[in-house]
Amino acid sequence: MRASIEVADIFRAAGPVCRAAHAGHLSLAQLKVMSAIEYCRTAALSGHVEACKDCGQWRIAYNSCRNRHCPKCQGAVARTWLAEREADLLPVGYFHVVLTLPAEIADMAFQNKALVYDLLFKAAAETMLTIAADPRHLGGRIGITAVLHTWGSAMTHHPHLHMIAWLKGETVRPHQTRRFPAAVAPSPTPAANRNPHNHRLWPAGSFLGDFRTPAGTRNSSRERTGGFQEPPCESRRLGRPV
Repeated sequence: MRASIEVADIFRAAGPVCRAAHAGHLSLAQLKVMSAIEYCRTAALSGHVEACKDCGQWRIAYNSCRNRHCPKCQGAVARTWLAEREADLLPVGYFHVVLTLPAEIADMAFQNKALVYDLLFKAAAETMLTIAADPRHLGGRIGITAVLHTWGSAMTHHPHLHMIAWLKGETVRPHQTRRFPAAVAPSPTPAANRNPHNHRLWPAGSFLGDFRTPAGTRNSSRERTGGFQEPPCESRRLGRPV
């Protein structure tokens, strides 16, 4: 069933105006993606005839662009991938944690990607494992999967890590035993569901000192890091997603 409006419809209607307004700022790769989505399953990509041997009914089916960014082409692939990943999930509780670089370091990252992103991963992992091991929080060991995003929802340079932490069983805090089930379900009490602390791994403030200290310690030594390139004064304005 076709959606009432698709990304291709938006690109066809507003694409020419968008490209003219942002001429010189859109990369060749971005222009190719827009073009592929606009032409996907249209006569521009040619097509083939599908016919039923029993009733004789036939129709013309236009070819797909098969671009990896096309939501129409990759929809079925995405659903298959999601089902396979769900089958890989462990019977434990999962938590989503986001750690963001300060704007000043983000500017450095734009000019020193490999160096700064490596430090970001190390600092984030050390922070998560250290806080998890602290009896005041969990008093145990967690597993982590981290994915780097270098742009934000506004498609501006905004490096941050999305981390999935998982754990199972009981962890002991002072005067308290906290059990983590196989799935974190909403509380049956509506008022409790509105409390953002109910389903947090630990208070957000726990991160501030631990995350900033290792990152600051590493970034303070040019000798150990090999030296930074100073970001240009217009690095934010010129920044594009990596």
